[in-house]
Amino acid sequence: MEDFTHSQQKIIKRYYDNADSIHLQRLADLVTDLYLAEGKKKERAWKSVANVLEKLEIPASRIAHILQVADPKLLANLVSELQAKK
Repeated sequence: MEDFTHSQQKIIKRYYDNADSIHLQRLADLVTDLYLAEGKKKERAWKSVANVLEKLEIPASRIAHILQVADPKLLANLVSELQAKK
């Protein structure tokens, strides 16, 4: 962190302090994208979902189930559950 100015260090610290909220918002945005997407865009969205779920430290078995079912409603329920915990 010595390579960054004091204000840059504060910005980086705030990002990591709020990383869970940022990832949760990204996941909520992806739910919307999944409802609207078709074809390859939908495949890319599901890959992004997997990455975000890993960052949120969701158990691997649950991630696998969500990706296998590939139902945006199931993902929306998870987002609601995570928001309720926060």
